[in-house]
Amino acid sequence: MKQLFRLALFTGLLLGSAAVYAANDTPVGTWKTIDDKTGQAKSIVQITEENGELQGKVLKVLKSDEGPHPLCHECDGERKNQPIEGMTILWGVTRDDDVWDGGKILDPKNGKTYKVKLRMLEGGQKLDVHGYIGFALLGRSQVWERQE
Repeated sequence: MKQLFRLALFTGLLLGSAAVYAANDTPVGTWKTIDDKTGQAKSIVQITEENGELQGKVLKVLKSDEGPHPLCHECDGERKNQPIEGMTILWGVTRDDDVWDGGKILDPKNGKTYKVKLRMLEGGQKLDVHGYIGFALLGRSQVWERQE
């Protein structure tokens, strides 16, 4: 009876570990964005997947030069002067082996859109977000921290 209990407990732990791993092998989830220049937390972004494409929306701005509830003054088109909270800033990203790319990311601070490449780090607890123009070798990276 003891052995059966141990086996059931061990199996449950394995299944629980597998579920955690499966949830962390994709960028889908909630992330704290970390400024690559200051190291400070800037916002909370939720990445979702729909029809095989990732998109990311700003849930909350944590730090802004404009104070709480900043607007995207530098954005073009429908995003111009709109609240950054609730704004989709990442879209069209698809999986390519262990990298997600092919999409775009918006920097609300300067209103510019960049190509983006995402890569999981530290067992899915961190996300390397690389925005670039032209070639991926150039550009900037931020490391975001998983919040779930």
